Amino acid sequence: MQSKQTSSQPHTTKYIFVTGGVTSSLGKGIISASLAKLLQARGYNVTIQKLDPYINVDPGTLNPYEHGECFVTIDGAETDLDLGHYERFLGTPTTQANNVTTGRIYQTVITKERKGDYLGKTVQVVPHITDEIKRRIKLLGSKHQYDVVITEIGGTVGDIESLPYVEAVRQLRWELGANNSLVIHLTLVPYLAASGELKTKPTQHSVKMLLENGIQPDILVLRTEHELSPDIRKKVALFCNVEMDAVVQSIDVSTIYEVPLMMQKEKLDLTVLRKLAMKEGGAPDMAAWNSFLQRFKNPKSTVNIALVGKYVELKDSYKSIIEALYHAGAYNDCKVNLDCIHSEKITEQTIDNLLQGKQGIVVAPGFGDRGIEGKILAVKYAREKNIPFLGICLGMQCAVIEFARNVLGLTDAHSTEMTRSTEHPVIDLMESQKGVTEKGGTMRLGAYPCKLKKGSKAYKAYGESQIMERHRHRFEFNNEYIDSFEKAGMQPVGINPDSNLVEIMEIPSHKWFVGVQFHPEYQSTVLKPHPLFVEFIKFAKE
Repeated sequence: MQSKQTSSQPHTTKYIFVTGGVTSSLGKGIISASLAKLLQARGYNVTIQKLDPYINVDPGTLNPYEHGECFVTIDGAETDLDLGHYERFLGTPTTQANNVTTGRIYQTVITKERKGDYLGKTVQVVPHITDEIKRRIKLLGSKHQYDVVITEIGGTVGDIESLPYVEAVRQLRWELGANNSLVIHLTLVPYLAASGELKTKPTQHSVKMLLENGIQPDILVLRTEHELSPDIRKKVALFCNVEMDAVVQSIDVSTIYEVPLMMQKEKLDLTVLRKLAMKEGGAPDMAAWNSFLQRFKNPKSTVNIALVGKYVELKDSYKSIIEALYHAGAYNDCKVNLDCIHSEKITEQTIDNLLQGKQGIVVAPGFGDRGIEGKILAVKYAREKNIPFLGICLGMQCAVIEFARNVLGLTDAHSTEMTRSTEHPVIDLMESQKGVTEKGGTMRLGAYPCKLKKGSKAYKAYGESQIMERHRHRFEFNNEYIDSFEKAGMQPVGINPDSNLVEIMEIPSHKWFVGVQFHPEYQSTVLKPHPLFVEFIKFAKE
C-alpha cells in the first residue's frame, strides 16, 4: 500500500545553485556542466540554466568583445555562451528557459504592472522581482520533469547586480525544504609566490558575504594552481562551516574536457547525491567521454587551420567554432593547430605570409563592413589554391561575393549590408527583415530545415537529405543570381524547403569548398562532433 502511494507522488525536482566568489571567470559554467555530465552518466535527467545579472534582455545586441559569442538555441533564443558548454557536455539542446537575464525579469514584471496584475500594490524588488526569478528557476523543472536543475548565477557574490538572485535563492531554499536543494560556491585559493603559500582568506571572506545574505553554502569548489593539502581543506571546512568531503579541489588542467573526470575523482557527484538524498546507483558511465579524451590528448597527426575573423583578440567570440574544430580533430585522431587571424590584417601584400602552410581555412561569422575585404581575400586564397574551406554565415556570404567578383566578373558585387548602392547585390536583406527596425531578437533565429542535393559534399557529410540547423542572420543569397552561379561552377546544394532560401553553396570542382548560411558549430558536441567540421578536418588532414 505504501509503495503505491510513493509511486503516485508528484515528481520532485532537485535544485542545485552554483555561485561564484573572489573573482569572475573562475569557470562556474564548466563546473556546472561537469557535475551535470556526471549525474547524467548515472542515469539522471539533468539540465542547466544560467541567470545573468546584466540588464540587457539578452546578449544578442552585445559586442563579442564585451561578452564573447552569442549562442543560439533551437527555439531561437540568443543566449550566453555558457549554454554552449552545457550542450557540448550533455549533448542535449537548451531552450529559451535555460537563460534568464535581469533585463528579461524586469521586462516581465513591468509588463505585468502595466497590465494591472499588481493593481493597488507597490511593485518592489522583494517580493515581485524575486518571485519572478523563482518562477523562472522552477519553470524548467515543472515543465520537463527533470530530476535535477542546476542553476548557475552569473557574476560574483557581493555584486549589486547579483543581490536579487541571491535573495531569490535564499527564499527558494526555504520553500523547497530539506534535501531538495543545495548551494555550490566556487572560489579562488590564490598562490603567493613570495611566501610560497596558498591563501584561504579570500574564500573565507567570500563565504562570509554569502552568509550575510542568508545562504550557507553546502559545497565549496576551490580553484587552485597547486594541490590542496589536507590541512588546507580542513581549515576551509572549519572556517566556512562545511564538511571535509564538501571541500572540493578544482586544479588547473590542460583542457576543459578533463574537468568532469577531475570532479569525479573528487567525488563531487557522490557528495551532491548524498546531500540531496538521491540514490547513487552504479558508477557513472564515462567510457565514451574517456575515449574522446584519449583521442584528444594523443593525436596521431597534426593539421594547421586558419580561423579568419574580426574579433579574434577574444577567443570566446568564436568559442563554439573553436570547440567544434577540436571535436572534429579528436574524431579524426589529429591535433588542430589553430591560428586565429584578424581579417583586417589580411591584404594582398600580407596574405601569403599569414596563410602559407595552412591546410584548411575557416572564415567566421560577423556583422558590419570592418575587415570584410580581408575575409574576401582569404576566400579567394582558399579557392585558387585548392585549400579546404568552410565559410560560416558571413563567411558563406564572403565566398559568394568573392566568386561573383573574380569568376563572374561582377567587380562591384557586394552585400547590401556593406554597400546599399551596389549594382550587383549578390547578398541582400531578407524579405522578412525589410520592415524590422528594432535590433534585439529580430533576426532569423533558431533551427530551420534544409534540403540537401544528393551527391554534394554536404550530403556526403550528413548522410541524409534533410537536416535542421540553427540560424542568426538578416541577409541572404540573392536568388536572382542563382543561374549565373550554377553555370560558373558554384552550386546551391542546400535549400530551405519552405522559403527557397539558399543555405549551402559549394564548388564541386574544388577539393572541399563549402559555405553555409547557418551556424553548424552550435550543434557540435563532445560525443557527437558536427559532420561538416568532421569532413572539413578530414580533407584538410589529407
